[in-house]
Amino acid sequence: MSARRLFTSHLRNNMVTWRHDFHRHPELGFGEHRTAARVAELLESFGLTEVHKGVGGTGVVGVLDRGGQTPPLPGGRAGSKHKAGRKVRGGGGGGCLAIRADMDALPFTEVPGCAYVSTNAGVMHACGHDGHTSMLLGAAAALAEMPAERLGGRVLFVFQPAEEHGKGAKAMLDDGLFSKYGDVERVYGMHNIPGLAVGTFETRGGPIAASESLFEIRVEARGGHAAMPHMGVDAILVGSEMVSALQSIVARKLDPGLNGVVSVTGFEADGQRNVLAGNATLSGDARALTPQVTAEIERCMRQLVGGVAAAHGVSATVSFDTIFPATINDAQAAAAAAAAAASLPGVGAQNVVGDCSPQLFSEDFAHMATAKPGAFVLMGNGLQGRHARPLHSADYDFNDEALEYGSSLWVQLALDHCKRTS
Repeated sequence: MSARRLFTSHLRNNMVTWRHDFHRHPELGFGEHRTAARVAELLESFGLTEVHKGVGGTGVVGVLDRGGQTPPLPGGRAGSKHKAGRKVRGGGGGGCLAIRADMDALPFTEVPGCAYVSTNAGVMHACGHDGHTSMLLGAAAALAEMPAERLGGRVLFVFQPAEEHGKGAKAMLDDGLFSKYGDVERVYGMHNIPGLAVGTFETRGGPIAASESLFEIRVEARGGHAAMPHMGVDAILVGSEMVSALQSIVARKLDPGLNGVVSVTGFEADGQRNVLAGNATLSGDARALTPQVTAEIERCMRQLVGGVAAAHGVSATVSFDTIFPATINDAQAAAAAAAAAASLPGVGAQNVVGDCSPQLFSEDFAHMATAKPGAFVLMGNGLQGRHARPLHSADYDFNDEALEYGSSLWVQLALDHCKRTS
């Protein structure tokens, strides 16, 4: 789409430069040492009030405080500019705003196709976190240049590790993210979406991304000789019946109006050429948009597995572990994000969907949106070429043209939030 430029050419070019640098040097979850160091260096160069390193492992938190409060005391934890241990309140008459970007990459070998291809063997930014990080850096730089009378509050720029593991957000929360650095009132996150036009945004109140639960089913049968199956019990046969039975959870046991997915993604057994398997292990993935549906999937899974096992006279165990909870947007926060996006030059209400369909991928931003009211936003990454390839593809690439749109949304949200709480 045709759009008026939103940032100065200098800042826009800087965001592209940062993004390409992060893309060349991808790092896996909790190993983002170079990335975190570069993020902290840039935040300090912008003149932020505080920059804290090592939050939740390799996370970084930048603080911009224009509320006129007493500045934090110097000293404190190693690697931070200011003391991180005391609770502070944002200015402007209300709580502060937190904006989060993820930093980690994926264990893939990138298919060459750009001048800034990954230089780390077997690791690439296949999900666009290099772009997310650069957009938030751009917002921090732009907001830091604004006078206090325009931005009269406190903003946390949260650079999170290990999103792909589903552990980074919780690690930062456990390290005091929402208590040490400000009295956080709202938190926002964003993800690029291939196949959605650049300059378009989507969000919704309520569930926007699914939970992910990993399950494992162990079948202990008796095995036997392949020529005499009546003298044993074939774990492969039992496991196969379980695979079929599990498909009835979504098809016949859930309310058809509710979303859910149950996928068996692994089947291992110890059979040989002429030996019936005595043991089998099924593994897989379940998705849901509410905790209630997750609980119902688990209940039905245990019931079906137990029934099939009993029918064959074998034992079976089920482990079911929810790694990512569902991401559930606060309605007011989502509406504020949609309004801010619609106000951006070159975007407008016609390119913002405020009640989009929920997605069945998972996001560990869910932990932050559970801890504080917040909203997750989807942003267009483009309709052609590598920009439209699916996330987690070895030939995917974040679209540089999307950087200024995403960064401008963060700037506008910060301005709107500080105005609302003043």
